[in-house]
Amino acid sequence: MRRLAFACLRRLTRLTRLTRLSWLSWLSWLGCLGCVSLLAGPFCMRAALAQAPVLRDPVRVETPAPRKAASAPSAERPRDARVAYWADGWRGWHFYEDPDLEASPDRQAPLRSKHDDGTPPRRATSPAQAPAAAERAPELVEFEQLQRTLQDLRHIAIMRPTEVNVRRYMALEASVVARASHFADVAQRVAWATPELDPTVQGRPVNAKALEVFEQRQRDDRSSTVDALGRDHVLLFFFRSDCPYCHAFAPTLRGFEERHDLQVVPVSLDGGPLPNYPSPRRDNGIASALKVTQVPAVFLAQPFNATITPIGFGVLSESQLLERIATVSTPESQAMLPGAMRRLALP
Repeated sequence: MRRLAFACLRRLTRLTRLTRLSWLSWLSWLGCLGCVSLLAGPFCMRAALAQAPVLRDPVRVETPAPRKAASAPSAERPRDARVAYWADGWRGWHFYEDPDLEASPDRQAPLRSKHDDGTPPRRATSPAQAPAAAERAPELVEFEQLQRTLQDLRHIAIMRPTEVNVRRYMALEASVVARASHFADVAQRVAWATPELDPTVQGRPVNAKALEVFEQRQRDDRSSTVDALGRDHVLLFFFRSDCPYCHAFAPTLRGFEERHDLQVVPVSLDGGPLPNYPSPRRDNGIASALKVTQVPAVFLAQPFNATITPIGFGVLSESQLLERIATVSTPESQAMLPGAMRRLALP
């Protein structure tokens, strides 16, 4: 210490001679430097501690207690040896740490690559899914795999149309088409052996001779139905005397009336007659009530219960009149389209 003090005095004397300053001036400068060092000391110490983690207090790590015997079950919950991130301040806050995965009861256990005997493992299923998986037919699984494979090969061939990819997709598609053709052949033979499943026997036939017989029987049934309607039904025929379509349709309607004995009531919207109906009734507002906006128009009416059902608009053939009148008069047709019927008081 004495040597250090004498060395400082020598240097101070030398600086005094060189700078020609007095001892008092040098002592005042040294006092100022001491004050500055006292004021800046704590800040410098904090910065040094922040940059040097070794100078800080180490994190306390509790010494784990010795393990107990296996026979004595431990009631305490084991503590995580890793310190929580909020306790490690020296790492700072600019980092990311994945949270621990909580074990849930419905989380499936990880699958092992192979069992001890070398067989591939099965995915663990819940008790509710086990019966559904057991009841699933193997044909459905095979069909879904085939469909998925065909779709994947098609997508690969579209995105990368090389010869190998296109050939592979076309080969699989040909095998699928062959299966579908075999299914169609089996279905056809089943239909031949089962009349109730044959569409050519049930409903409208496709054979020309059978179709001729079917249509003749259908015309006879419709004619008998229309003849029965002539007892309590009439046809309302709305027309205009200057309408060429009404002039073309009037002879057909007149012949239908004479053949099936179904009375036709002609109603002229402009008051003019037709050659086949020289004395028609004038419109008294019934055309507006029925919303007749186009002529010729034909309606089937029953005066006893005042129900009116539209048959058609425009020029119709005799077969069309027969078909439509027989169809709309059935209870099934009335229940199918109840909004088409009107209830008006006929004059």
